[in-house]
Amino acid sequence: MTVRKRRKITFVTASVYALLLLAAASWLSIFSFEKASLTTLFSEQNLLHTGKFFKGLFGIGEENPAFFSKESWENAFNLTVETLIMSVMATGFATIAAFLTVVPAARNVADGSLTLAKKWHGWISFGIIRGGYIFSRAVPELVWAMIIIFIFKPGILPGAIALALHNFGILGKLCAEVIEDLETRPVRNLASSGASRVQILLYGVLPAALPRFLTYILYRWEVIMRTTIVVGFVGAGGLGQQFKLSMSFFHYTDITLLLVFYLILVFAADFISEKARYLIK
Repeated sequence: MTVRKRRKITFVTASVYALLLLAAASWLSIFSFEKASLTTLFSEQNLLHTGKFFKGLFGIGEENPAFFSKESWENAFNLTVETLIMSVMATGFATIAAFLTVVPAARNVADGSLTLAKKWHGWISFGIIRGGYIFSRAVPELVWAMIIIFIFKPGILPGAIALALHNFGILGKLCAEVIEDLETRPVRNLASSGASRVQILLYGVLPAALPRFLTYILYRWEVIMRTTIVVGFVGAGGLGQQFKLSMSFFHYTDITLLLVFYLILVFAADFISEKARYLIK
C-alpha cells in the first residue's frame, strides 16, 4: 500500500495562483459587467483619428511645421535646459534633506547598537522621521505640484520642490537602510575610542555608506528626469508645461519636437548616471 505525500503549497506558489485568479477575475469583470469589447478599439472612427494624429506628428498636411522654425527649436532647447535645471534642483533638495535626517532614521542608531550610545529620544526621532518619510513618498509628485502651485507662482521652482518632497521620503528610507546594513565593527571601534557623534558620522558611517548613497541618488535623478514632464502639466514649467499647451492647441509638430528633446535629455541622463555609477563601483 503506497502512501501519497501531500505537496506543501509554498508562498510563491500561492502568490502565482492568486495572481492568475485576480487576472481572470479582472478580465471577467471587464467583459461581463463593463460590457467592454476589443473590437471597439479598432473601429473605423478610431482608426481615422489615429491616422490623423500620427500624420500631424510628422507634419503631413501642415503649412508651417515646427521642424522648419528656428524659433521653435530655440524654444524647445530653452525648455530642455529648464527641465534639466528642475531635475538637478529637485535631486539636490531631496539629497540635502535626506542627509540631514538619515542618521536618526536608522534603526541601529535609534537602539544604540551602532554607536554604542543609546539615547532616550532615539526611538522618538526614529518614529517621527520615518513617519515623515512615509508621508512624503505616499503623496505623488503631481499632487505635491498641484498643492505647491497654489503657494508659489508657476515655474520650475514649484516643480523642483514637488519632486524633491516626494523623492525625499524615498531617498531617506533607502539611505537609512544602507546605514542599517553597515558593518558595525569599524563604527563601534570609533565609538569605544571616544569619538563624538559627528566624528562617527564623518569617519565611520559616510566612508562605508557613501558609494551606495551616490548610487541611489543617481538612480532617483533618472526617475526625477522622467517625471518632470508630468509635473509640468499643472504649470510647473519645463517641457511638460509646453507639451500640455501644444496638446491643447493641437500643435502636433511642436509635440514631436518637444518629445525629441525630451528623449535626448532622458538618454543623456541615463548615460551620465550609468557611467557615474560604474566609476563609483
